[in-house]
Amino acid sequence: MANNEAKIKIIKDGPYLVSGNVPLKEKIIVEVGNHYEYHPGRELPQSESYSLCRCGQSKNPPFCDGSHQEVDFDGTEIAEKESYRERAEHIEGEEIDLLDDHRCALARFCHTEKGSTWEMVKESSDQEKKKEAIKSADECPAGRLTVVDKEGEFVEKDYQPQIEILQDGEYGFGAGIYVKGKILIESADGSHYQKRNRLTLCRCGKSRNKPFCDGCHLKYKFKE
Repeated sequence: MANNEAKIKIIKDGPYLVSGNVPLKEKIIVEVGNHYEYHPGRELPQSESYSLCRCGQSKNPPFCDGSHQEVDFDGTEIAEKESYRERAEHIEGEEIDLLDDHRCALARFCHTEKGSTWEMVKESSDQEKKKEAIKSADECPAGRLTVVDKEGEFVEKDYQPQIEILQDGEYGFGAGIYVKGKILIESADGSHYQKRNRLTLCRCGKSRNKPFCDGCHLKYKFKE
């Protein structure tokens, strides 16, 4: 499937409408030692198109059941549409650099046994830390962190279009919607957000940076 066939349309004060036969999976964020891993979750129904809950009140999660109308959900989009490079802070390291746009989904993959992604980038002449920095940044579902080489080229996996419903196994709460593979996201007003290899959408309904996840699912103890 070509990337340009996959699309997420944000409905005003309503769900995410997904089209283009995008695979849907569930992943659980699990603490293993002093780092985190994605573990497989339950199998979810597959369809060419489907609607994902955005208000956090559906009784059939992760799918929309119309609850946004009952709770008078305010889904007003707040996030800026500037490109990632325009937003991101550039952090220099020894052999690689790091871009950080500070859009955090609190998934915690930036913390490992060898240190934080920021620390490892700065000490990237150590090849083990360099390798771990690249891996930990690439596992950030929000796309907040991206390693770049000294010529400014992204150093990350090239994901195919896929959506993963995240569960936070450590805290026992529902997390965001992990969108992979440069899926087109269309705003309720018809404009587009930049296609990203990795980003996370809010599904608890509480984000202060809609449509993107900002970690509020933990603050509000979001349960499906």
